[in-house]
Amino acid sequence: MGVESRAVFLSYASQDVEAAQSICDALRAAGVEVWFDKSELRGGDAWDQKIRQQIRDCALFVPVISANTAARGEGYFRLEWALAEQRAQRMARNRTFILPVCADATAEGGADVPEAFSRVQWTRLRGGQVPGAFAARVSALLDSSSNPAAPPAATAAASEATAAPRGPVAVPVGTTAPTSVASRRGGLAVGIALVAGTLALLALAIWRPWHAPAGAGTAASPQRTTAGTNATSATEESVAVLPFTDMSEKHDQEYFSDGLAEELIDALTKVPNLRVPARTSSFSFKGKQVTVGEIARALGVGHILEGSVRKSGDTLRITAQLVRADNGFHLWSQTYNRDTRDIFAVQDDIARSVSQQLQTTLLGNHNPAPQQSTGPQAYELYLKARALTAGDTREDLDQAVVLYHQALDLDPSYAPAWAWLAHCHTRRVAQGLDTGGRGYAEATAAANRAIALNPNIPEAYVALGVAQAQYELNWPAATEAFSKALALDANNAQALGAYGHLSAVTGRPGQAVEYFRRAVQADPLNPLLRKYLGRALHYARQPREAADELRAAIAVNPQFPGLHYELGRALIMSGDAQAANAAFQSEFGDSWRSIGLPLGYTAIRDLPKARAALAELVASSAGAEFQVAESYAFLGDTEKAFEWLEKAHAEHDPGVLWSRHDALLASVARDPRFATYLKRLGMPADNQD
Repeated sequence: MGVESRAVFLSYASQDVEAAQSICDALRAAGVEVWFDKSELRGGDAWDQKIRQQIRDCALFVPVISANTAARGEGYFRLEWALAEQRAQRMARNRTFILPVCADATAEGGADVPEAFSRVQWTRLRGGQVPGAFAARVSALLDSSSNPAAPPAATAAASEATAAPRGPVAVPVGTTAPTSVASRRGGLAVGIALVAGTLALLALAIWRPWHAPAGAGTAASPQRTTAGTNATSATEESVAVLPFTDMSEKHDQEYFSDGLAEELIDALTKVPNLRVPARTSSFSFKGKQVTVGEIARALGVGHILEGSVRKSGDTLRITAQLVRADNGFHLWSQTYNRDTRDIFAVQDDIARSVSQQLQTTLLGNHNPAPQQSTGPQAYELYLKARALTAGDTREDLDQAVVLYHQALDLDPSYAPAWAWLAHCHTRRVAQGLDTGGRGYAEATAAANRAIALNPNIPEAYVALGVAQAQYELNWPAATEAFSKALALDANNAQALGAYGHLSAVTGRPGQAVEYFRRAVQADPLNPLLRKYLGRALHYARQPREAADELRAAIAVNPQFPGLHYELGRALIMSGDAQAANAAFQSEFGDSWRSIGLPLGYTAIRDLPKARAALAELVASSAGAEFQVAESYAFLGDTEKAFEWLEKAHAEHDPGVLWSRHDALLASVARDPRFATYLKRLGMPADNQD
């Protein structure tokens, strides 16, 4: 057996040699040893044995995935992939070994890769360039492998690559230093989240227009926690439902397994006084090598429900078990054998049976209502669309819309698909797509269709309220819609986040922070909610806490769009201009990066580059009119800032909702025209807390 080195093995198809070379160059520039076979003629036993030995000895395996690899049914790289997967299966669950890099826009679902590759976060090349944070992440993982005692969060946090010397904060040209920083796009819509939590806070449903619900900021609100740490403490009455493992011989029951876990989450969240993290958080551990204890600590729960599905002929064998997280003891387990002729009846049957057993074990008696079902093909399309929606990139959202419509073509009466299609449309607008009102029209139509089919889906009311707030600027109507969502599920993460945005609009930044904390408490590992919590913190003039929260989110998912951008804004506010500029440079999302660069260059007073970056942003400004206005204001060009604020209003850019108390608009906020502008937006009276 060879001795494991600190080298990275680079595996690629011959057509992707340029992409592989770019990755190699980026890693070697960071001082990382790379095993990159390029010059030798592939073939022969000696060469084959050398490759096999390197895969056995390397510290990290980086496969380059592309349309080229997907199109090739055979190739030596596939043997390399298989060898790496075999080695990964022998490793401890908390060990990171495979780091896939996608050289183009190939979707994970069509990439034809080993199962182990689909279980981990992919890095995607940006215009052929390797993201700046990738090399730092690799270095951190190599350090972690050589120092097993290093905390995982600490090593992962190194991936953000924003460490730069601190210096005085740059002041916008012609203005005074900012005291607070707002965020990119408004977007009341927040992360993907299933029903989570309890129904004990129904008082939240009674709202007065533009005001917080009764009990806000009191015992109903979560305790303040240190930014960047888990906001949820474990309780006895809490359980996380993990995706069930597909143990079928053909491994063709994954969507049934995922759907069963989703039904269980949905059923258990309706049990009073039982806290259940949302789907986004529980499913974030799918395929990852982590222990039950680590999952429980991350989600703040006292128990874990896990299980497996095995299909043999027309029979499904489903095993579920409840594990106490602090000592690993099994409190309950059960095996169910069911006929597969009606898999959705099976899902509903098992979900009800397991939830009844759990509530007996953990609480008392409660019978959850049965869930709406649909056909197998429509349900599979719906689940795929949900997974893409969670990615929150433009490409993912494009594909998600197509899949939702395909599911609805098969079953036009499936209300959950209409509700999540509405949510997807609000996220598309937040990402600068479907501008000028078209996206809001689509969201409103889909949400109303969902409500007509099933008035008990909280996410439909949230999407409807988002459209009413962002497009119509109708705060009372939005408040009513969000109230209905919380009446159905008092801990719905989307609804809580929506109220966080509404609190910012009404000039209550401290209250906005508390609502986002509650949203994160319901869905602890949802990166979109974590991003919005970071935004709310620096908007509430807590920039260091915001930076800590955003760094923690980056450690979990360094490629989630907008995280480095939000970090850059918090660092500007903290007075660390150099680190802020580095954060903008490290942003993974192209649109977010282009929006952040003018701010970063202005912060470090490189005005020629700032103006050049702003000119590039203006040239592709559709959907980012408000951010153009912010950049002009930060540069001190008041007239241009007002010009673009008017364009943002005309185009219904949701960013205008964050106009009030935006430090980037400091140069225009003192101008009498700004108060008139806010009045024209219909902003309610400022109630800053």
